Amino acid sequence: MPNPPESDLVTPAKRQYFIGACIIIVFIAIGIFLGTSSQGDFSDTYPKGFRGSTCTIEAETMTIGYSSYYLPDEYTISDDEPRTPYIPVQCDRIPEPGMLNITIDLLYPESSRDFLLALRLVKLTESGTTEGNAGDIEVYEEQDILLVPEQTYQSGVITQALRLDETGQYRLYLDGRDENGTRYQVKIPIKVGTEWKDKLRNFLPPFFRKFI
Repeated sequence: MPNPPESDLVTPAKRQYFIGACIIIVFIAIGIFLGTSSQGDFSDTYPKGFRGSTCTIEAETMTIGYSSYYLPDEYTISDDEPRTPYIPVQCDRIPEPGMLNITIDLLYPESSRDFLLALRLVKLTESGTTEGNAGDIEVYEEQDILLVPEQTYQSGVITQALRLDETGQYRLYLDGRDENGTRYQVKIPIKVGTEWKDKLRNFLPPFFRKFI
């Protein structure tokens, strides 16, 4: 009986290459389905455009980069310490009350460096619910915590130290206007304290986090 031609033989090496190629294709398909790359480029969940400890936040009129560094209240700074060991945090989630150093990069429009911009930090207190198209919407009252008067930032970078004394929801407003009086505003959410949902969210891909 004649032997089959070598081209028809499936060797173990070929089988391994085939299985490896199938695994790679499956991972690529899952990445496309979830709408995210390793850098979060295509994710439509918050934070949009997550890069390490920096977030890109897009409003209707402005786009900013936002990063924050956290220092817990129980940390004691020694006199001989060369620098304070602030911990980078993922955008809006702060584990517990403490000091927060934030950096805001004015990305778009470039002319925002010439705008008069003010910072306002408020604490949100739930005051009830109202009906909306997607169901009940929580309504919050705002309590002013910090106000930085409007000024221009020619460098395109805003830095500010904040103290967050209580757990709960906060919001940081970046408000500005151009020479024509057109208003620009970005809202930056900040949450102090963690829940079981936050811990679970850390183990999920970005696509599924918005459902938790």
